Amino acid sequence: MFAWFMLFLAGLSEIIWAVGLKFSNGFRKPIATSLVIGFSILSLYFLTQAIKQIPLGLAYAIWGGIGSVGLLACGHFLYGEHINGLQFLFVILVIIGILGIKVSS
Repeated sequence: MFAWFMLFLAGLSEIIWAVGLKFSNGFRKPIATSLVIGFSILSLYFLTQAIKQIPLGLAYAIWGGIGSVGLLACGHFLYGEHINGLQFLFVILVIIGILGIKVSS
């Protein structure tokens, strides 16, 4: 269970650093840039902890899925980016896939 928690933290850290990219203004803002670098390292650290017990391919797919879904949600709620119905359907399928992997493990 610890490995899955680490994988979840890796995904959250990925979301934070990727959102931070928008605030860093092309790495021109030192504080935002520092957060991007820090959370990038943290995300990779948590991912390396997770792959000690979760197969690499599954962990990477879930990590990427958490990041993708989280960034779509952040884009929608923080920046007003539009998600159409078909895109929303496929995001739901990604979530179902992640949950399916967890349940079948």
